[in-house]
Amino acid sequence: MASFVSSKRSPLFPVFLTLILVITLFPIYWIVITSLKTPVENILPVPTLFPKRFTLENYQKILQSGSIRSLWNSIFVTTSATMLSLTLGFLAAYALVRYKFPAKFNVIFLIWIILAKMLPPVVLAVPLFDMFAKLKLINNLWGLILVFQVYTLPYCIWMLFGFVKALPLEFEEAAEIDGASRFQTLRLIALPLIRTGIIATAIFCIIVAWDEFLFTMLFIRSPELLTLPLAIANYIGEFETMWGQLMGIGMLATIPIVVFSRIVYSQMTSAYSLGLK
Repeated sequence: MASFVSSKRSPLFPVFLTLILVITLFPIYWIVITSLKTPVENILPVPTLFPKRFTLENYQKILQSGSIRSLWNSIFVTTSATMLSLTLGFLAAYALVRYKFPAKFNVIFLIWIILAKMLPPVVLAVPLFDMFAKLKLINNLWGLILVFQVYTLPYCIWMLFGFVKALPLEFEEAAEIDGASRFQTLRLIALPLIRTGIIATAIFCIIVAWDEFLFTMLFIRSPELLTLPLAIANYIGEFETMWGQLMGIGMLATIPIVVFSRIVYSQMTSAYSLGLK
């Protein structure tokens, strides 16, 4: 069968794959070479596909500007917001699936959270700002983590709801017969069985939290508390765009995502292998 498929494959197929690969990787290549060009070369009328002179000047200016602190702020806020959303989302999804609520409260709750997610962010920004101002959580990274739940928590509840619903109840009943508490059942039975679902949900949460701009701009005022999206925006001015530094900090912004993608890949591969066994 494999030989039949290969015999029918067009000779242009490798060319097509190469073209797709070039189109996919070219933006990354352009970011890298632009970050290594001099400021003068970056504003030439005719762009150069290869730097005439390599320089690390752009990265030095990024380090001197304190943008690395914004990178750590983004990592801290994104990680904390994701962990909080996964914890609350899993507990909420488990309760909605396993417990009986009067008057179909679980269905009403699911509809309510998805409707809240569909609202434009600006609609929620004003009341949230007023509430967090009274709680003195403006210009506070912990307050920003709580604000991000408006985006990430609905994703977690909806995605984990399906995974928990597919979880066989017999496993939990067997654990309870053996004397396991509810917490032990969740930790030792439910969580390992929906491990791939949790990892997939974490991917969505991290992407949403990592790229969030509007609420960060509204709730954070101190330069030392800026997250990476706001720090990147500072390189785009009204009269000048610092292309080299912009591409340099863009490269730095992709490193945590690449590392996370590698970790997710290994974890999901391991989880699928265990599932097949």
